[in-house]
Amino acid sequence: MAKKLYNEPSPLETKVISKRWGLEGSETLDVYLANDGFKAFLKAREMTPEAIIEEVKTSALRGRGGAGFPTGLKWSFVPRTSPKPKYIVVNGDESEPGTCKDRLLIEYDPHNLIEGILIAGLAMDAHKGYIYIRGEYRFVIEKMNKAIAEAYARGYLGKNIAGTGFDFDLYTHSGAGAYECGEETALLDSLEGKRGVPRMKPPFPAVAGAWASPTLLNNVETFASVPAIIRDGGAAYAALGTPKNGGTRLLCLSGHVNKPGVYEIPLGFPMMKAINELGGGMRNGKKLKAVVPGGSSCPILLASECDIAMDYDTVAKAGSMLGSGGMVVLDEDTDMVAVALRIMRFYAHESCGWCIPCREGTTWLRKILQRFNDGGGRHEDIALIGDVAKNMFGRTFCALGDAAAMPTMSIIQKFSHEFEERLAKQGSGLVSING
Repeated sequence: MAKKLYNEPSPLETKVISKRWGLEGSETLDVYLANDGFKAFLKAREMTPEAIIEEVKTSALRGRGGAGFPTGLKWSFVPRTSPKPKYIVVNGDESEPGTCKDRLLIEYDPHNLIEGILIAGLAMDAHKGYIYIRGEYRFVIEKMNKAIAEAYARGYLGKNIAGTGFDFDLYTHSGAGAYECGEETALLDSLEGKRGVPRMKPPFPAVAGAWASPTLLNNVETFASVPAIIRDGGAAYAALGTPKNGGTRLLCLSGHVNKPGVYEIPLGFPMMKAINELGGGMRNGKKLKAVVPGGSSCPILLASECDIAMDYDTVAKAGSMLGSGGMVVLDEDTDMVAVALRIMRFYAHESCGWCIPCREGTTWLRKILQRFNDGGGRHEDIALIGDVAKNMFGRTFCALGDAAAMPTMSIIQKFSHEFEERLAKQGSGLVSING
């Protein structure tokens, strides 16, 4: 019997990195080897590092963790001839609200991730790697450890991998529930046993990352995409998407739709088609109000702005981001004041406190929004919320401040009338800001 997934596969999907999901024993090495497993690694072993990187550039793969930076270009930044050891680090922290794809890649197909890491190791002349996984994913860490042990036992990790003469050791490392450790330099500090706070850049991790050595750091989904690129060719992968937006990505579709789930779609897939066909339309026949396109840190799009293709450049042109793929659909009954408060509670709680604009900005925005939500709002608070968010944006040590500011600014810009309606219903009685 096939393993039950979180959603039934849809004929609208383009299965590349999720094609083995649903196979009985998909997490095992035997099933992986029977379904194209490690063919890409053996092919890459016959290529030069420069050729591997060039293939990744040709694929137009962009980072799947949220920023969407061109992967091949990032790989080219690592000084492969450095006398220092080179490291491969995988960001499996996945703490962005609305995002739940990396856990499935590990749960259902961990050997695909291992193969992607090994190919990166060949390209970087790296021989050691770490998969940093959020602490709440305890069962996922156990799955990954089991797959790593199986790979060692069968000669696909360790010394002389698959008889190729290439050595590589791989480990998992547990986070401790800090959203901040999704930021690459905070993740590296946490990996080294320090408090997870961001580093000053430059130097960038490519030059001075883990233990001050050259480090390639990408998201789980990014590494998981590499075997298909090498096996089938970068041009074939690029052709699945749109120009400068190659391949497929996992869409975490949630919110007020009939069929929430994780779907693999080609970049450029229409957003409204994702809602109405993949997602089965709006729940309870409600009207679409807004969409969070790529996780809670993304500016919110109005229903009228959602008739667009889902690739990095098109969504950016619409004023938001494709982000980490966490698409949250909101219906007509959604209270946007409550949404703004819920988002800010999260970011105020998760701020590491390292820099003042983020530490103080998220705290005061949470207090103001809480007061407004509790019935003590003032008319001037509407502009104040927008002003505080605007003054956080671009002024924080890492992107967490921006992540809190961007959805807040978009809600104030597009839904200020809901704040006005709250005032009309509740009056503008002044209460303590400490509420």
